[in-house]
Amino acid sequence: MALTTYVEAIRQGIWEEMEKDERVFVLGEDVGIYGGAFKVTAGMLERFGEWRIIDTPISESGIVGAAIGAALMGMRPVAEMQFADFISCAFDQITNFAAKCRYRWGAGVPIVVRGPSGGGVHGGPFHSQNPEMYYVHTPGLKVVCPATAYDAKGLIKAAIRDPDPVIYFEHKFLYRRVKEELPSDDFVVPIGKAAIRRTGSDMTVVTYGAMVYIALEAAKELEKEGIDLEILDLRSLLPFDKEAVLDSVRKTNKVILLHEDTRIGGFAGELAAIISEEAFEYLDGPIRRITAPDTPVPYSPPLEEFFLPKASDIVRVARELYAY
Repeated sequence: MALTTYVEAIRQGIWEEMEKDERVFVLGEDVGIYGGAFKVTAGMLERFGEWRIIDTPISESGIVGAAIGAALMGMRPVAEMQFADFISCAFDQITNFAAKCRYRWGAGVPIVVRGPSGGGVHGGPFHSQNPEMYYVHTPGLKVVCPATAYDAKGLIKAAIRDPDPVIYFEHKFLYRRVKEELPSDDFVVPIGKAAIRRTGSDMTVVTYGAMVYIALEAAKELEKEGIDLEILDLRSLLPFDKEAVLDSVRKTNKVILLHEDTRIGGFAGELAAIISEEAFEYLDGPIRRITAPDTPVPYSPPLEEFFLPKASDIVRVARELYAY
């Protein structure tokens, strides 16, 4: 069986849902003739036509506004943000309308807003952000961050089928670096369920997105020293699998919270509070956070390398925590 890249997995997932359900359509900048900035929609215009693969003006608020209107009329829009950073231009449409429709008058808004997020590709401060927490803080939304090709496909399919708005952040650094064999049959990954990527006994690393691979790299290094990490991939941030987090912490008694997003207001802070409230008596050491610093993402490659969490950061913190 051939290996499927992360970006191809997303393309396959959207394609299969469009084949299955004629209500599904894609809209966004350059998604048609050009096939998308990262080629997620390559070939779709030829297969599905211009009524289902719609090139739009450069207006994220217009893209999401049109998607919401179509969803309220019974369609299943997939709105592409060329870079996830520009989802902020549609913030009002997403948070003040799509997220609140079901609460206000019982109307579901089954849209998917997807976009490439994250750093590591020297994209600078406007093409490298991790904006997930703005949306995690908004009741009525779902927010997913797949780390594997399997999850990328399974979560995009679950997102398209969901009756409410889903924000789908795909990490651009993983697009063509991550590959795996995918099942030939139809499958979805349920939103809100975490996955253990490595079982361990000495401490838990809770993470998501591209940081899963950084954690696995650190685990290999630490294994040589007899330090056994358990790595939990959240996969979904809203809702998130609280029980999986608490079960792992109760098992290992020490925890590192890792994400590429900046520190203040990041998901690690929320996790730390929940662990302190619900599993404090199981902890044998302080909760440790590893995140990006509170600055914009640098463009300079050496500065970006310094900015992003690295395996060496995890190794250092894990050694300190193991010795505590």
